[in-house]
Amino acid sequence: MTVLSNKRAVDLDDLADAVPDAPPPPAAAGAGAPDAARAARRPVGGLVRAYVALTKPRVIELLLITTLPVMFLAAGGVPPAGVALATLAFGTLSAGAANAINCYIDRDIDAKMRRTRRRPLARAQSGTRQISPAEALVFGVVLAAASTAGFALAVNALAAALSLFAILFYVFVYSLLLKRRTSQNVVWGGIAGCMPVLIGWAAVTGRLDWTPFVLFGVVFLWTPPHTWTLAMRYREDYAVAKVPMLPVVATETRVIVESLLYTWATVACSLLLWPVAGMSVVYGALAVALGAVFLLEGHRLLRASRAGVTGVHLRPMRFFHLSNVYLALLFTAVALDPIFT
Repeated sequence: MTVLSNKRAVDLDDLADAVPDAPPPPAAAGAGAPDAARAARRPVGGLVRAYVALTKPRVIELLLITTLPVMFLAAGGVPPAGVALATLAFGTLSAGAANAINCYIDRDIDAKMRRTRRRPLARAQSGTRQISPAEALVFGVVLAAASTAGFALAVNALAAALSLFAILFYVFVYSLLLKRRTSQNVVWGGIAGCMPVLIGWAAVTGRLDWTPFVLFGVVFLWTPPHTWTLAMRYREDYAVAKVPMLPVVATETRVIVESLLYTWATVACSLLLWPVAGMSVVYGALAVALGAVFLLEGHRLLRASRAGVTGVHLRPMRFFHLSNVYLALLFTAVALDPIFT
């Protein structure tokens, strides 16, 4: 669990919660005060919450959902406790590093979007921002170094290399290159969010095989429809911030059609795992059932759009939330299959 990003690429960075706004200080206090004096007045509890918010904990939870089950599959049962705990701990630091650096890069975008303007670096009104951009960047770099070293020392070199690749890809390819330039940002940027499945497999086996790459494909194909339906709900935010998400530059019907195509591909890839990994009939039945529900919701969106329903009345967030449930239950089936077969 490292980045993922996914941005899989989900624009996973857009899902994180922010800390509550702090009350503004008195107008006369702090005007022109030195940095040290301002830092001394920062409440410790609020400062800790702000640093935690930089890591986007809810995004990390989603990444852990894909990491641990792969470790069960790689081990053919319960993985070694030490390896599992180290992988989850340093994966959390890795994802937190990428997310914190992303907050530094996207602080101008976050300040313009209603959904993200309460993130720590976006709260630029006088006295309300508890962390400076420089502090956030240093925090992210320190987490990246700690996670890479931790993987190398406590897990193995391959897991460390994959974790570092995920951080660098999320920061330089997705955040700096793709996000503001192309509507395909979450498609290719989502590669970072797929890395946890490779890291989890490498942590247990010390190598990579076809099985984790099939699961990589599941997350990769799942990310665009998951993220685009969220972006449909918050289209105006992305438009104001000039982020060319597909719902900003394309019609709703086109977004839904492309999302549905990716959904079909996601379900097909989930079924490919059955023969490639030698999964049981139980996994196959669950993958079919979950995929059917996922596809039905996608087709509901398409029918509603073709019937003339638009905007929030399409209820795109229903698909978004269902996509989270789909991925969580599918990977739960991946984890349980080697235990009960």
